[in-house]
Amino acid sequence: MATSAPPSRRLSELRASDLADHLNAESILVLPIGAVEQHGPHLPFNTDLVIAMECAEAVMDHVGALLDLWLLEPLAFSKSNEHAGTPGTIWLGPETLLRVLDDIGRSIAATSATKVAFLNGHGGNSSLLNVACRELRLHHGLETFLLHPSVPPDQGGASTEEELGFGIHGGIDETSLMLHLRPELVRMELASRNVPEHLADNDHVKFGGSVSFGWLASDFGPDGHIGDPTGATPERGETMFEAAVANLSAAFAEIAAFRFT
Repeated sequence: MATSAPPSRRLSELRASDLADHLNAESILVLPIGAVEQHGPHLPFNTDLVIAMECAEAVMDHVGALLDLWLLEPLAFSKSNEHAGTPGTIWLGPETLLRVLDDIGRSIAATSATKVAFLNGHGGNSSLLNVACRELRLHHGLETFLLHPSVPPDQGGASTEEELGFGIHGGIDETSLMLHLRPELVRMELASRNVPEHLADNDHVKFGGSVSFGWLASDFGPDGHIGDPTGATPERGETMFEAAVANLSAAFAEIAAFRFT
């Protein structure tokens, strides 16, 4: 009997009786991870979640069937405690998030899939997710991968000249993406520049420098964003989104072909 086509690339829409037909050791389970946290006065709390989910869904449409990708339901709440002082931010502590990811990994390991990829939309998760990747490899034998729609400036990614390397949260890039993806949620009349220019001349102690530092959003002023969203446009956001989907699709192709030996 021929195997029926899956109803979608969402794992949660399969039935238990479908699993053996559609999932195997070459399948890649994709977990979008966002955040619900303040993004300044001009962007909504769900900015990181929207970007992660929209990228994940576009990648599924683009190469999901080709690469045997399966979309997991997103993890909306994550390690956003750098914004803990702002009501409306909902965050998990680092120990809690690691435990949640371990439980998810244990659940995935009960299937025939062996690869899981975190598609992370919140830069504050990145260090912890790298730890989780190693822990899930050790504890559950999974091959684990961490991807971002784009690399944040504080982790070596690009930042505009105007933002001086500090466009990490609610700046021109995130605002442009949201103007493309959810324009009805953006209040550009409330957007303002917030760049700690006195740190830009540092050679070492700065975002993306050789010396990292602990910070809270409140360290950079009361508005909660860090960067300059005032030049954001939906056209810039569309270009960024299309580039992110193309780069992620190429990355998933390498993940599909990846072998340790």
